[in-house]
Amino acid sequence: MTQSDSNNEDNIQTILLVSGLSGAGKSTALKTLEDIGWEAVDNFPIRLIGALIDTPSTIHETNAPLALGFDSRTRGIEANTFINQIKKLEQDRKLKIITLFLDCNGNELERRYTESRRRHPLSHDRPAHDGIAQERQLLEPYRRWAENIIDTSKMSVNDLQQEIRQKFALDSAPRMAITLTSFGFSRGVPNNVDLIFDMRFLRNPHWDDNLRPKTGLNQDVADYIRQDSEYEATLEKILDLLLHILPLYEKQSKAYVNIAFGCTGGRHRSVHITETFGKLLQKSGFSSNILHRNLSSRIIESLEGFPDNI
Repeated sequence: MTQSDSNNEDNIQTILLVSGLSGAGKSTALKTLEDIGWEAVDNFPIRLIGALIDTPSTIHETNAPLALGFDSRTRGIEANTFINQIKKLEQDRKLKIITLFLDCNGNELERRYTESRRRHPLSHDRPAHDGIAQERQLLEPYRRWAENIIDTSKMSVNDLQQEIRQKFALDSAPRMAITLTSFGFSRGVPNNVDLIFDMRFLRNPHWDDNLRPKTGLNQDVADYIRQDSEYEATLEKILDLLLHILPLYEKQSKAYVNIAFGCTGGRHRSVHITETFGKLLQKSGFSSNILHRNLSSRIIESLEGFPDNI
């Protein structure tokens, strides 16, 4: 690819038009698209689409992919008029238009509205199936025009999320944010932690007079902890567990994972283990943020208990 070709490709604005029957999962689809890197706007007035495209993004880089949601509630919606408007935009601008329609059978939509106790936007004082039928007729031209149709009749919310991720994933999609935290149990367990590993069974440098003033960031402290007979086996088993469940978390669209390693005071063993797992996960393709909560905490002899781990 030449530099000119690359520049032309960079100047193309990708737009995904997302529509569908009310209750078929449009909101879920747009939220998932936002999670994987699309800039999502729902129920934007149709006549203002041109102005929206021309407005620079304040949260994304230039030409970030844009997902626009619309349905029967959108102001100015009329399927054929909308389709013609989009065709004109394609002719006049460097746009790549992708279309998605979320469908669902009437019985399932009625069930969803009954369970949620919400009123269909077009039913007013009539039964839900009347509003569903009216909306289906209103949006039928767009359904015929759409290149991607997802029938959510037998899908759970998670099923739909996975389908959206597979179909519309971006190379630049943000990955799950992993935080590794070291802490001291004597100073309380940190909040909002998904996984906690207690490392208090390892050799405790606190009881070595030369190592006590230092931290798990010092090499001689790290060497002392590594001499524990259970050190290697423990790290191997924890790493196996993390490499198994982190992709599962990511598959379930979990945006943040906080993994905490604790020791008594939070200055030696937990710090070293946290730093070590930061490097191990990086080698396995996961980037992480490291937080040492009690690294600068004051040394308090009474917190450490008796020297049973020397």
